[in-house]
Amino acid sequence: MVSIATPIGEFNHPAPDFILPDAESGRMWQLSDLRGPRGLLVMFICNHCPYVQAVLDRIVRDTRDLKDLGVNSVAIMSNDPTDYPEDRPEHMRRVAREYGFDFPYLIDETQMVAKAYGAVCTPDFFGYNADLRLQYRGRLDASGRQSLPEAPRELFEAMKIVAETGVGPAEQWPSIGCSIKWRP
Repeated sequence: MVSIATPIGEFNHPAPDFILPDAESGRMWQLSDLRGPRGLLVMFICNHCPYVQAVLDRIVRDTRDLKDLGVNSVAIMSNDPTDYPEDRPEHMRRVAREYGFDFPYLIDETQMVAKAYGAVCTPDFFGYNADLRLQYRGRLDASGRQSLPEAPRELFEAMKIVAETGVGPAEQWPSIGCSIKWRP
């Protein structure tokens, strides 16, 4: 497992469009279907990554609270599951049910969406305003691989500012996680 940090985001860059299937139902989702009235959080996650596993409860908590502010969320799994069978669709469905995801968990089989967004690790968070312009590229909180439920809610607070003003905070910290498992 390689630990990698995200680069600084290209703020105000428009969200790349996509059409991807949901692991649960097979429904095809397009970016425009997902946008909330005040923004959208796009998360690149997977099942096997210990960084993701450590924060799944908080991801679910924060996405629920963001929905109340008008910010919708979507999770995208872009890993090649060849060497990581835990990232296969049947396991994505299990994790989504187990944790009570109230957002779509999409499969990026071609990895083209991850490349279009510039995603590099799991978890990797991209926060967009109502106009789908990038305003946040950073971590959930300072916990990393540790389970620190009391860690300040950096992502939530940043996206709350985006929901209220349309602009993200000036200070943002990069996310850290396992590298995306690219196809050869």
